[in-house]
Amino acid sequence: MRIARFLCRMGAGLALLVAIVLGTLDSIQSVSASSVVLTSLGNAWLNLDPEGLTLAEMAADNYISADIWRPYIAPLLAQPAFAIFLVIALAFWILGYKKPHFAGRFSA
Repeated sequence: MRIARFLCRMGAGLALLVAIVLGTLDSIQSVSASSVVLTSLGNAWLNLDPEGLTLAEMAADNYISADIWRPYIAPLLAQPAFAIFLVIALAFWILGYKKPHFAGRFSA
């Protein structure tokens, strides 16, 4: 259980780091363009690994369902990348959260 909690906290930290980097890049582009620029997750993935996006779409069609990409995954890829990674970081943090003791840290 401790290892799973550690891995969830590590995943939350990494997702938060990616969200901060993507948010910083968007803010730099917004300042230089004098308008709000938000990079979508699909565009970020396409710029990072063009073949990976195509392979993911083909794998979703072949192994899960042919009707899953357009109604479920495509709207997710249209969202801002930093927001998606913030949600992922929050989900991992919730999974790895340890509830504090009721009586405090100095209780017997």
